[in-house]
Amino acid sequence: MEGTPSLDRRSLFRTMAGVGAIAAAGQLVTAGSALAAPAAPRIYSCAEWGAKAVSGITTLNNKPNRILVHHMANPNSTDYSQAHAFQVARNCQSGHMGQGWADTGQHFTISRGGFIMEGRKGSLSTLKGRKQMIKAAHCPGFNENSIGIENEGTYTSAVPTTAQWNALVNLCAYVCYQYGIPASNISGHRDHFATACPGNQFYAKLAQLRKDVAAKL
Repeated sequence: MEGTPSLDRRSLFRTMAGVGAIAAAGQLVTAGSALAAPAAPRIYSCAEWGAKAVSGITTLNNKPNRILVHHMANPNSTDYSQAHAFQVARNCQSGHMGQGWADTGQHFTISRGGFIMEGRKGSLSTLKGRKQMIKAAHCPGFNENSIGIENEGTYTSAVPTTAQWNALVNLCAYVCYQYGIPASNISGHRDHFATACPGNQFYAKLAQLRKDVAAKL
């Protein structure tokens, strides 16, 4: 059933780790507020990376209140090209639809080369509109109130590339601004589900991610 991710690609464990609040990140950022808006990152649409036609996507009339960070648990490729990034997005969509899902499970995907791509169709337009979101399939219980961001690679013992990290910071800052999400509400998949995602090394960097995003807001 859509919304229940396949677990065989990730080693599982239950964690009760909470997301540490960061004082500087706790401020609610409201789109259109007096604070300077972060620059909108380049996000390649589904049409640009060659997504399959899909149907049955649900648009929700509410804004998300959280960002969930994932890793794709696939090889840490050294091909940082746009062509490779687009192929990663196509492979992800095919894999998720092969499980019976309507489309890619997450809202956005970031390659190791730092290319940001729309995941589930409609995620980019609703992000720009600020008032709605697309129902996703990246984490049970959080598909209707959180933005899911998948990062190419496996980060149990490695860390993201600099390009990927910078893209993630920029995307999270933009999402936070557009939807009025405080940077303190950026968490890892494992905070809400029994999974190793986004990997020990990536998870250890989430406190820094919240600080870096807060600095842009």
